[in-house]
Parts: sequence; C-alpha cells; structure tokens
Amino acid sequence: MEKGYSVESKKPLCAARTVLVTGAARGIGAAIATTFAQNGANVVLNARTDSAALRETLEVVRGYGVEAMASHGNVADVAYVNDMVGDALARFGAIDILVNNAGIIKDKPLAFLSEGDWNDVLGVNLGGAFHCSKAVIKSMMKRNWGRIVNISSITALSGRPGQTNYGAAKAGLIGFTKSLAREVAPYNILVNTAVVGLIDTRMTQKISRDTLDELAQMVPLKRTGRPEEVANACLFLGSEMSSYITGTEINVSGGAYI
Repeated sequence: MEKGYSVESKKPLCAARTVLVTGAARGIGAAIATTFAQNGANVVLNARTDSAALRETLEVVRGYGVEAMASHGNVADVAYVNDMVGDALARFGAIDILVNNAGIIKDKPLAFLSEGDWNDVLGVNLGGAFHCSKAVIKSMMKRNWGRIVNISSITALSGRPGQTNYGAAKAGLIGFTKSLAREVAPYNILVNTAVVGLIDTRMTQKISRDTLDELAQMVPLKRTGRPEEVANACLFLGSEMSSYITGTEINVSGGAYI
C-alpha cells in the first residue's frame, strides 16, 4: 500500500512524527498503528500482554520502513505508563501523537455489576487515557505541538443495557477531551475524540451472525465498519489536516448516532 501524502508537500502526512497507540495488538488499535506507519510516523505500540498479536503488529509496522517499539502493560497502572513513556522519549525524543485506544468491557446489568467490574473498566478506559495524556503532555507543551485522540464509543451517546460502566467511561472521555482541549490549545496541542460504532473486530465476531446482522440493519449505512475506517479518522485528527479542530467528536459509526 502506498504511503499517504499531503497535497502541498508531497511528504508523508506524519513524517518525522512519533505516535503512541494504546491497545495496539489487534483490531482497531493495530489498524491505527499501521495507518500511521504507512504515513511515515514512528510508532510505539502498547498492549496489556506480550502476545503473538502484538509482535505480529510490530513487524507489520516496521515493514513500512519506520522505527517502532512495543511495550506491554496495563495503562491503568500509572507507574507502568510513566516507564513506557520515558522509554519512548529516550528512544524517539518525542511523542507527538497519542491515541488512547486501550479499553476493556465487563458487561453486566447494574444489579449484578461488582465494584471490581466498575473499577476495572473505568480504570483502563478512562484512567488509562488520563495517565497516558498526563505522561506526554509536558513534552508536547515544550515542543508547542501535539495531537491527542481519544477513542470513545457510540454507547457514550445512546447508552446500551449492561454497559453502565463502559458507557460511563466512554462518556467521561468526551468530557475529558473538551476540558483538556481548552487547557492546552495555547500550546498548539489539539485534543479530539473519535466516537466509534459497530466495527468488525474480534469482539463483534463473538456475536451471533443473526444478532450482528440485526444490529447492522439499525445503522443507516446498513453495515458494520472496518478498523481501517476508524484508523483513517485518527490519522486525520493526528495530522496537520485537522489543524483547526479541537475539543470535538468525530463519529465513525455509519450514522448510528443520528
């Protein structure tokens, strides 16, 4: 696949940039990491475990001729996040773009939802974004340039039974985005959210075909989305193409939010 180029410069959109993508072993995160690599960015990949999928994504990313490193750990752990970012800064000198994609689900009706299930989902999905953003923000401020993209969910806008913890975390990301965007705008750091709908990933593949087809028919475009379609939105928000956009949401949901 050819690298993406800006109209004016004919250079890769993210040449000389470094992106950190959390939850990057497979699915949406792997697609985001690969898309940035295709467009010239060096890549730091995070995943909770040192899995075969993470190593495979690392090799795919390196195949585009960029530098890349993988780090495995839980973004809910602030000590781990600080170590990961420190290692990345030592190697690359900067983290220009952060995509907070890491997330987990522990779906249950509220009556049966444990405090642990609540804390785990909030800790990774919302706390992870807080830890990673805080870890990179000072270096972005010093360089007077940065992009942060938070991956939220259509559940934050419309709700879904059994996902009070997930919905709260993903809605929290939208509020987090808006407040942080105002804080760091004077430093040319843009913070936005990609609100993701029904995407064809390993998670949706666990849904029965009949149920998945029924859900897809509720989407105005009448289909599930592809991880690459989310990645393209993140590339837009992470590059100079979005230079006058901050504190807002891009819905990548086939119109499901309408």
